[in-house]
Amino acid sequence: MESFHWVQHRCRQLLSTDSSRGWYSAPAGSANKSSSQGPSGKRRTVFACHGPLQQQYEALPKKYQGNAICTTQYSLLTFIPMNLFQQFHRFANLYFLFLALLNWVPVVEAFEKEITMIPLVVVLTVIGIKDALEDYRRYLSDKKVNNNMVGVFCGLQKDYVDRCWKDVRVGDFVRLSCNEIIPADMLLLYSSDPRGVCYIETANLDGETNLKQRQMVSDLPMQDSEFSPENFHSRIECENPNNDLSRFRGFIEHSSGVRVGLHSSNLLLRSCTIRNTETVIGIVVYAGHETKAMMNNSGPRYKRSLLERRLNTDILWCVFLLIVMCLIAAVGHGLWLKDLKDPIFQVDGETSPALAAFYVFWTMIIVLQVLIPISLYVSIEIVKLGQIYFIHNDLDLYNEEQDSRIQCRALNITEDLGQIQYVFSDKTGTLTENKMVFRRCSIFGVDYPHEENARRLEVYEEDPNKATSRTVTLKSACSRKSLTCRSLSCNRSSVSLHTLTAESEEDDQLSSHPQAKTGAFCSPMAKDVVPDPALEKKLNSLRSPLLHLSDGLFKTTSNLELTYITDFFLALTICNTVVVSSPGQPRHVMREARTPLKSLEEIKLMFQRLSFSPFTTPQMKSSPRSFTSRLFTRGKTGSLTFPTPTNNTSDCPNSGPESYEETSSLKVELDVSAGRGDLVWADPDSKEALKDAQISSDRFKENLEDEDDSLGEDNEDELLYEAESPDEAALVHAARAYHCTLRARSPENLLVELPGIGSLPVRLLHVLPFDSNRKRMSVVVRHPLTGEVVVYTKGADSVIMDLAERPKGAEHAQELYSHIREQTQKHLDAYAREGLRTLCIAKKVLEEDEYDVWMKRQLMAESSIENREELLLESAQRLETNLTLLGSTGIVDRLQEEVPETIEALQRAGIKVWVLTGDKQETAINIANACKLLRSSDQLLTANCDNKEACEALLNELIVEVQCGEEGVSEPREDPSSGSTGFILAIDGRTLDWALQDDLRSSFLELSRKCKAVLCCRSTPLQKSKVVQLVRDQLEVMTLAVGDGANDVSMIQVADVGIGISGQEGMQAVMSSDFAIPRFYHLRKLLLVHGHWCYHRLANMILYFFYKNVMYVNLLFWYQFFCGFSGNVMINSWVLILFNLLFTSVPPLVYGVLDQDTAADALLEHPELYRDARSSKVYVPSIFWITVLDAFYQSCICFFIPYFALAGSDVGSLSFGSPINTSALFIILLHQVIESHTLTWIHALVLFLSAASYFAFVLLFSTFCTVCSHPTNLLGVEPRQLSTPLFYIICAVTTVTALMPRILFRSLFNTVHPTTLLTEDQRQEAASESYRRRMQRWNQNQARAGLQVCADNPGLVRGQEEVVS
Repeated sequence: MESFHWVQHRCRQLLSTDSSRGWYSAPAGSANKSSSQGPSGKRRTVFACHGPLQQQYEALPKKYQGNAICTTQYSLLTFIPMNLFQQFHRFANLYFLFLALLNWVPVVEAFEKEITMIPLVVVLTVIGIKDALEDYRRYLSDKKVNNNMVGVFCGLQKDYVDRCWKDVRVGDFVRLSCNEIIPADMLLLYSSDPRGVCYIETANLDGETNLKQRQMVSDLPMQDSEFSPENFHSRIECENPNNDLSRFRGFIEHSSGVRVGLHSSNLLLRSCTIRNTETVIGIVVYAGHETKAMMNNSGPRYKRSLLERRLNTDILWCVFLLIVMCLIAAVGHGLWLKDLKDPIFQVDGETSPALAAFYVFWTMIIVLQVLIPISLYVSIEIVKLGQIYFIHNDLDLYNEEQDSRIQCRALNITEDLGQIQYVFSDKTGTLTENKMVFRRCSIFGVDYPHEENARRLEVYEEDPNKATSRTVTLKSACSRKSLTCRSLSCNRSSVSLHTLTAESEEDDQLSSHPQAKTGAFCSPMAKDVVPDPALEKKLNSLRSPLLHLSDGLFKTTSNLELTYITDFFLALTICNTVVVSSPGQPRHVMREARTPLKSLEEIKLMFQRLSFSPFTTPQMKSSPRSFTSRLFTRGKTGSLTFPTPTNNTSDCPNSGPESYEETSSLKVELDVSAGRGDLVWADPDSKEALKDAQISSDRFKENLEDEDDSLGEDNEDELLYEAESPDEAALVHAARAYHCTLRARSPENLLVELPGIGSLPVRLLHVLPFDSNRKRMSVVVRHPLTGEVVVYTKGADSVIMDLAERPKGAEHAQELYSHIREQTQKHLDAYAREGLRTLCIAKKVLEEDEYDVWMKRQLMAESSIENREELLLESAQRLETNLTLLGSTGIVDRLQEEVPETIEALQRAGIKVWVLTGDKQETAINIANACKLLRSSDQLLTANCDNKEACEALLNELIVEVQCGEEGVSEPREDPSSGSTGFILAIDGRTLDWALQDDLRSSFLELSRKCKAVLCCRSTPLQKSKVVQLVRDQLEVMTLAVGDGANDVSMIQVADVGIGISGQEGMQAVMSSDFAIPRFYHLRKLLLVHGHWCYHRLANMILYFFYKNVMYVNLLFWYQFFCGFSGNVMINSWVLILFNLLFTSVPPLVYGVLDQDTAADALLEHPELYRDARSSKVYVPSIFWITVLDAFYQSCICFFIPYFALAGSDVGSLSFGSPINTSALFIILLHQVIESHTLTWIHALVLFLSAASYFAFVLLFSTFCTVCSHPTNLLGVEPRQLSTPLFYIICAVTTVTALMPRILFRSLFNTVHPTTLLTEDQRQEAASESYRRRMQRWNQNQARAGLQVCADNPGLVRGQEEVVS
């Protein structure tokens, strides 16, 4: 097939009139070929079309591809040859083309030459018209896109002029305004924003509506002035076009010779929309079909279903039967000629019997061609489209909250939904809501339970309607906010504010539904975090260190703990990629820093009077942050000593990772031994300073109250966060609840408000984004108070705990950090047992020299083209070592509705459910309990190993344990909901790595097969795909993978059926899936109802097609025994060809679309029906051969009853064939009725029209066609046959005799093997009858007492008769 694809691609190139246009569906590997256009090698060099480097641009050896797109497959000249070329990829079409050509050979001619062309021409014409209409729609779409206008710099006019998208070239300078769509992949060279950023919306690429920030290329010579294309002297070198949306590697070399690395944040992708920026200018690097958007446009997904693979095998068996029947006819004809003596009719005596037999073989191939169902493939496509239509329009698969319905992206595997044996599910966002809500945290080894916050979440649990309504209101507000923000930020652009306001009415209507997403994850549950009183009290000490001295706060809070707390919340605030927005402020604008004090001089005066010694340099002596800066020194305790959490009677050690010998003129100590909370001041002059500072403290307190009120009224409800994941949004909202607020963001700075300090600009040096390998993200910042370079890291606890090494220093310090780590680990385990998602927060302070060395390597990695990802990963791992553990967080993620019921139904249906998650093992186990995957009667098996040998031993031990457990259960029950004991395996990521290796995978599979469910914890996306592939290939089972995020894409694509959930993490999973559903519980009806129906319908329809063709062809085969195997037929050739093509083709289609063997309610109520249907296998080889034998039997009856009835008469061959053909029609149609489980007026109408069309055709044909179909002219035959009673008697007897065995077989089979539903109904009826008899006897016994009850209870449920007894 690859050769066909290659030839097809070459033909397209040769027939194309415009060599610059690309083609839509390039074969595998053609992307790489097209991407190498331009200069040879793995890179491409881009020069500006206009400006100083125009000569270099013209000197390029080969022009790059233009920006015009062509997704059409044909043109007016190429449609017929190209469409025929594609259609003849199918073997069936080639086969019938061969037969049509064979019929033109005179010596083997069976029919008129034109007749054999009819089936093939009809099929090719129908498919050709469909392809032409689809291609024409693509042409109109391409024309509209190519003719869009955009501003392109013109060298002659020295200005930007409007050009069509199709005229844009690589090297052109393009200017865009707010809300304009990007025409090609461009390198951002200029932004009207003073910080050099712009925002794009990528919804057209990945479905995500939250905005992405892009940054202009750094170190441009004219970066601080208006961009002028004529002064652009730089050369761009980047990688060749590829389809990776998240990767862009290259560098730009300025005229000075300085090279600056390029990355994905510098690239504006085609089809994205400019937001929040007045003007941007970029240079095109990829155009047309070389853009990333077009290279990802691969069209609809195609997978071969299991039924289709089985169908191909059975068609080969039909070919074998055809050859056998033709050989029998050939041999029979040769023997007949050899033994023929003195024939009474004319026989070609010159041809030898052997040669005549050879000719007859090919003649019979033409006569019996119907045995291969040419219309079956077209019928299957039509039926699948009908099935998808009804699935797509099922209201039960529609989610009103999201205003989304099921999407069927793969059009040819609907029947596989009815054969699923294993379901692999993600946890977060799939089983759960993926609406993260901050629940509790641990800092400095102290747990803060946030009990009020827990009670708040319980209120949401108890009153979901209230929560839903509040969520709808807030999301609507977010949508209006997004529009208003865009309008205000673009009020100077070419798009008028009035235009946007007019459009806002429609958007408001849309946003009244919850589906109006902004990516902000701004549900009220996430925002309304209730602070923990103890933690809030400690953090408030940062606002005024002297305000609560008399309250004895410092008896429990040390300045080291306060440092941890502040660093913890600072990390929550800045260690993210959250975009801040508000209705009156663009997302990227950083407002002027504000402070709660009336003036900075007051805080200066307060700290100066307390005589705190300077932190580092004399210049910071008068800093208003002198006291606070001491809290952020590298691990030192400062001059204030307080008790630590480890020991309330000892002072906090004055040590850390690096010790500072720094003393203060003021020392505060607690007289703990005296049992009093009295303060002893070491400095006698400090009392006067305290009195003087008390005035400032009172004023400080008043200003805090006023500022809190103003913040609550003006600012708190204005800030809106747009996060890439709900985890980030939940943590930022939690920090905001403690008055640590992220106010604004730019590429190089953050505006953060800290309690007691006010708004501070934080210099953002580097962002190391999250990836699945590191399982963490980090930010490198210049600390706003200490001026140090600090790395803040958050990530999975299993990773952060390994990176948080014990610090060097005093023994007491090591004990303290060991205590913090042990306590944090205990809290993490407790959080996981509660089902919370856990994250660890850590920090690291870098020396300037250390940072400089790392930065050089980082810049080198960023500017590299080859191995860029590996170098960046190595650089990040080098930085994220020796971290100081600050604390951990616990985030709650609620289960979706009806998840336990769905999993229970799937298990009852015989489907094994595996959960593949990146969460902790304890979290996964807790979720498994909540969703009834793990029951109280089940036995949990855990597999956590540190090395391969231990893993092997543990797997063998668990296998023995499971085998012993199975032997101990005398009668295992199939129903998992019955309370029978089962085994659940929970395996962590490290152990899973060992288990997936070649020498251990067999043990892992043997163990997992014996388990009812498997929980794979801490698993990476690669591990997920490997697990699915292992089970699919080794166990040879039908697998389904369901997920909602980008980390689930690999396993979704590997599985036989991939399901994407349109949740909170964008649309990557949906775009990679075969089916997309709004919620997990929709999987229940999709599999148990639609999957069951689709498989039964399609399997029975295919079997019916084989039956119909075999039965009809055999009528012609039996006739050969009475005509010397000469290849003659007793049926008119036109009727013969149209019988399967027209008269009997529509009823199977209606059956395949509408038949329901079981009602939907029954399938949902009794999931066991799914298991029974899958195990019985409607379409298996045995059923196929039974169907073929039944067709042979019916053909014998249909042929020989008329033969014996008309024996000895003078009827001609066509008169003999008339009752045979009519009986065959009735038998085939009534056979369809017997096999149908649902009969509606549509079925009746189609059956009537099929029979009526047959009689109308034969009557008209035999009446008016006088010279047609020589020598099988039907003139006058049918009217005469229809006028004789014998004709009707023969048809009736033949039809009843042929169908009677099938009716008896169906009745006997249903009696001996009743369905599960029938058995359940019979048992319930017997229970009702038993109950009625019991009550009648009880009434007779209690008649004397006068106490009577009704003995009829038809609505009795199962088990009540036992209660009565």
